[in-house]
Amino acid sequence: MRIICDAPGQTCNRLWTYVASVAQCIAEQRRMVIIFYDWTIGDFPSLLHCPFIYFPLWHKWYLERGNGWNNYKGLTWKVTHSKRWDAIFSFFGCTKGWQTRTDTRYLKQTLPELKRIFRPKDEIMLKAEGLVNEMKQTSDMVVGVHIRRGDYATWNDGRFFYSLEEYHQFMLRVQALYKDKRVSFFISSNEDFPTEMFQGCSCRRFGREPSGAILDLYTLSLCDRMMGPFSSYSRWASFIGEVPLCFLETADQTFTDHSFSKIVDFFHFENGKEIFDW
Repeated sequence: MRIICDAPGQTCNRLWTYVASVAQCIAEQRRMVIIFYDWTIGDFPSLLHCPFIYFPLWHKWYLERGNGWNNYKGLTWKVTHSKRWDAIFSFFGCTKGWQTRTDTRYLKQTLPELKRIFRPKDEIMLKAEGLVNEMKQTSDMVVGVHIRRGDYATWNDGRFFYSLEEYHQFMLRVQALYKDKRVSFFISSNEDFPTEMFQGCSCRRFGREPSGAILDLYTLSLCDRMMGPFSSYSRWASFIGEVPLCFLETADQTFTDHSFSKIVDFFHFENGKEIFDW
């Protein structure tokens, strides 16, 4: 039995932390334990109730009562940032899931089952599918645009921080690339701005809704192409949706159809391009 004992970062970091072990358990018919789950776990009922995955600290009656979720988050941070607990976990043979990202043995063969296990609840998928289907009534191609700013102003010295106008230029270049098609854009961002600012581009986005981050994530996974800065977020959408992705590496970047390729594991595109561990 594999026991995952770490909790690195936000939701998609956590999903990448679980996936190699879930794939191994599917292939080898083993069981696993996830001690510290992400706060969005309720959005993934098939993962939460998977018969071979156990969440020993999942107690909904406590978490949704009073200060339960904050207490749980505080406990998670303290335990996963403690040398003493690191030693305890090591003694019991626990695994840090973040270190399993290079384990690609079973990802391809188990992908259909991974898609089922990591499918969000129906109300999220129905909204995602509804919007994409609506867009495809007037478009030949829907391109997902992951606009990640905020902390990217300082992360890696701002190397992958782009202005909204620069995102607009990316979109216009992709639109010119596929000039023989009717292209529309799904915008994923936690910033509040009007899509009308992207003049000359047909754009849609969701408002601020419950489970917004997961809703955006799985809407991206339904697009025909996707682009965004280096992120585990768009990387997961590409992997789980088998959608060709292009990372935005420079503000003056140009595109060909070969710029887009599916993510097959955390460090590789389907075309063989390797992703540096930022």
